[in-house]
Amino acid sequence: MKKTALITGISGQDGAYLAKFLLDKNYKVIGTDRRSARSVNWRLRRLGIANKIIHEEMELGEIYEIQRVFEKYKLNEVYNLAAQSFVGTSFSSPLNTANITGLGTLRILETIRSTNPKIRFYQASSSEMFGDVLEKKQKETTPLNPQSPYAISKVFSHYLTQNYRNSYNLYATSGILFNHESPLRGEEFVTRKIIIGLVRILKNEINSFELGNIYAKRDWGYAKEYVEAMWKMLQMKRPDDYVISTGKTYSIKDFINKATKYLKMNVVWTGKGLNEKLINKNSNKTIIRINPKFFRPAEVNILIGDSKKAQKKLKWKPNTNLDQLIKIMIDDELKFSH
Repeated sequence: MKKTALITGISGQDGAYLAKFLLDKNYKVIGTDRRSARSVNWRLRRLGIANKIIHEEMELGEIYEIQRVFEKYKLNEVYNLAAQSFVGTSFSSPLNTANITGLGTLRILETIRSTNPKIRFYQASSSEMFGDVLEKKQKETTPLNPQSPYAISKVFSHYLTQNYRNSYNLYATSGILFNHESPLRGEEFVTRKIIIGLVRILKNEINSFELGNIYAKRDWGYAKEYVEAMWKMLQMKRPDDYVISTGKTYSIKDFINKATKYLKMNVVWTGKGLNEKLINKNSNKTIIRINPKFFRPAEVNILIGDSKKAQKKLKWKPNTNLDQLIKIMIDDELKFSH
């Protein structure tokens, strides 16, 4: 029997990689997006799978749309990857973030409960839920301390997933994924913004770009590997929650240094605080400046995940280190940028 999976937010980075992974496993894949995202399927085209997916419009803010799609197909697995997923934006549009990232999950869980409780459900939880961290390394039992409307909405969804699992015996699981990047990452995310900026400077298309807090530290993995962990979670005998991470943390400044090194750029940092900048030694021009408008109202300074449980139970482990990930992203940017 061919399995059928529904992926919400299929046009995003994780949705595209997961769709490719499931198609390779001979799944029938239904992909949903909000109306305004239908035209943004460059990732699916890049992976060569745009025509292999059944596309449905589904607004997570409208339960009737969710019910319509769930009644139309006989679903085995549902991966809820859709969200207002940019932390910075969540401060400027908290109501929309809460409605889609938070209540959207509730609408899906309620639809599963009432239409087909046998569906296996995956919730995309986030390391941002740990926020101002209360333990040095964050694992499944670390207390949550969210610092943004996005993270708070994810916490709501995370607890709801556990609640529906315990209250209604649903197969509902959450993957607490730490930052995961790739050439398919959105341009508003800092890693991709850095790579695009540096490549464009090399090509003399721009002179400089601006960043916020370059001392924030993150645990960065490769998105293509992380989607396999999502699938593995839904193949287990019992549903559970898992942290997916590399267990290593680097600052945004470290990321820039590794990227400039790979690009063989001759650079030096000068100044302190808001006056800190990156200078191209060959031209003596400033290529990166700090702009306070990119700082978040409440900052999460360090995240580092402990994925021992996933490594033991799911037999999953990260295989790509940050240097390799940066190489993958830069090579792709050089290949596809105009």
